[in-house]
Amino acid sequence: MRTKKEAIAGWLFAMPVVLGFIIFTLGPMLASLVLSFTDYRVLIQPKFVGFDNYTNLFSGLDPFFYKSLLVTSYYVVLSVPAQLIFAFSIALIMNRDIKFRALFRSIYYLPSIVPAVAISMIWLWLLNPDLGLVNSLLKSAGLPTSLWIFSEKTVIPSLVFMSLWTTGGTMVIFLAGLQGIPRHLYEAVEIDGGNSLQSFTHVTLPMMSPTIFFNLVMGFIGGFQSFTSAYIMTQGGPNNASLFYVFYLYREAFTFQKMGSASAIAWVLFVIISILTVLVFRSSNMWVYYEGEAKN
Repeated sequence: MRTKKEAIAGWLFAMPVVLGFIIFTLGPMLASLVLSFTDYRVLIQPKFVGFDNYTNLFSGLDPFFYKSLLVTSYYVVLSVPAQLIFAFSIALIMNRDIKFRALFRSIYYLPSIVPAVAISMIWLWLLNPDLGLVNSLLKSAGLPTSLWIFSEKTVIPSLVFMSLWTTGGTMVIFLAGLQGIPRHLYEAVEIDGGNSLQSFTHVTLPMMSPTIFFNLVMGFIGGFQSFTSAYIMTQGGPNNASLFYVFYLYREAFTFQKMGSASAIAWVLFVIISILTVLVFRSSNMWVYYEGEAKN
């Protein structure tokens, strides 16, 4: 009887979260799945068209579908490794016993809690080819300037460079992982005559591999969902060179009012992220080490 009461109490406490998931997540997902098979333009009744929306995407009838996939993939390939390396490097420095360590940690973390729109507006000014601070500093140092986000060749690298400014959350996760590494492992390496490089390769990296794995998965998911920088700074330009997939989805839905097509685009993104996540999970067996885990 007591167990039954405890189960009821547990469900009552969990009910707000469960209902929130059903109403605000699962329900809209199922609705968008149904709409992806329709021609729905908000002001008219949805018309069932079968797989036409998906056929239009994959057949190339919509030239922006593959363009947005290419642009987003290029951004992810550049940004995810850069963000992981940069955040890990900062975490290694912040894990050392240095003066004003708490202040530096706060300074590096602070940009990650600044609204993305504000960050985009700041960098829009910083990267201005004529009046921007970055080009002004390059000129004063006698170095060549760049068009940054106003050039097809440099817009994606510029957005990747900008994204490094908001890796504070990733840095904190890396820092937590570093602080969880047992000290006696480093002492064992020192006793065996190992140097700092050997400590890093044989202790730090293996022990940090689960944290790297987590940040890698979250980086892939976040990279494919990039939107704000393209919307605020470039509007997908120049010449669609920064047409991120989610911005393309947004444009189909709220500019052209093609909700059925936008739903299909969203579900294709869901499948892509799911496949990539599964592949990363499968690969983790080869490089992720868990303490106390026995492997063949």
